[in-house]
Amino acid sequence: MASCEPLDHVVAGSGPGLVLIHGTGADATSNWGPLIDAVRDRYTVVAPNLPGAGATPVDLAPLDLDSLADRVVATARAAGLERFHLVGHSVGAVTATAVAARHPDAVTSLVLHAGWVRTTQREAFMFDLWARLLRTDPALLARQLILSAMGPGLLGALDDAQFAELAAGFTAMLDERILGQIELDTRIDLRDAVGRITAPTLVLSSADDQIIPPHHQRELAAAIQQVDHLQVPGGHGLPFEDPARFFSIITEYVDKQQAQGQV
Repeated sequence: MASCEPLDHVVAGSGPGLVLIHGTGADATSNWGPLIDAVRDRYTVVAPNLPGAGATPVDLAPLDLDSLADRVVATARAAGLERFHLVGHSVGAVTATAVAARHPDAVTSLVLHAGWVRTTQREAFMFDLWARLLRTDPALLARQLILSAMGPGLLGALDDAQFAELAAGFTAMLDERILGQIELDTRIDLRDAVGRITAPTLVLSSADDQIIPPHHQRELAAAIQQVDHLQVPGGHGLPFEDPARFFSIITEYVDKQQAQGQV
């Protein structure tokens, strides 16, 4: 498969470009659906599906982050976008970081939630556990993901039946097609790339993130030239746990950057 072949994607709206990259195990619609609906009146929104998500085929070879970044840009251009605001969650934030470093002229502004510069041994052990459980016991993986991805506010409000219902929903989303995404998570190293980002950037941390803890976002923010760093309550799964807060932070930042660019 050519490294610059566009990814399957959702496209909606009209106006300046806004590209949204989902996290591991999600897809364009599950991660970004409410945000797409909220901003399509003023942005052309492109939300690619990473390999193994949506209709994007699984790559037979291990995913290459640079090639994936190039495919995101190819996807945006296939939708008519030469420049765009760029938002990523989790491995989507990692991919967005690579896009902004490799294609600085294409990125108007950047929002990175739950991103990281380099996978440590601790995260590598965790991602290996995910892959093992996905192959052998997806229902158990779903419960583990809920407990590590969601913040104490949401978890403390669930009763047994609600937790079981949430776990069933997570289990239904889990598919071995995402193993390539998990494998990519294990070998992220953007130390040589992150300093090349020139776009104004918001690095967003969730205070209760047990998957990619906030010290990773502090490291990321410290390496970027034009950066704001914001930490909010919640877990790694903030887009699902508190979508109203999450999406309002993104839209406020992107709208501000768009307005400043028009002055």
